Amino acid sequence: MNPIGFIRSPFSNLEGMPIQPTGAAGVQGRVELLPEYRAGLKDIEGFSHLILLYLFHRSSGFQLDVVPFLDNQPRGLFATRAPRRPNPIGLSIVRLDSVENGILHVQDVDILDGTPLLDIKPYVPVFDRRDQVRTGWLEQSGNAVAAQKSDSRFVAA
Repeated sequence: MNPIGFIRSPFSNLEGMPIQPTGAAGVQGRVELLPEYRAGLKDIEGFSHLILLYLFHRSSGFQLDVVPFLDNQPRGLFATRAPRRPNPIGLSIVRLDSVENGILHVQDVDILDGTPLLDIKPYVPVFDRRDQVRTGWLEQSGNAVAAQKSDSRFVAA
């Protein structure tokens, strides 16, 4: 896979960042597409939210048991959103403010500055939202996500 652009945000350090877009409410950023992909932005301004798929470019290695940010017990990697993964792909849903010359101005950005962008998809509630959802171990701690910040537990040694 090759990046189609880069994400710009106020976060230059992994520690202290929001761990999900919910904790980054109002944080502004930009999605800068490479020139050869900008034609693909046609009609995107009609969507309020976008799904960004990106590379955790400062992540290396992984463990199958991790202690996630919202817990103090080891959990299976695939039952978490921990950034150190076999294929370090991230996903965030951001709010689209405007489109200008191949640059998407977005909010609710929980992404490290300079992150390589792999793809953009429109968020469509009828496709993406699900009812009667279970959230496993997060049912006890998921509401704390807005206040939780990242620390050094997933920073490569």
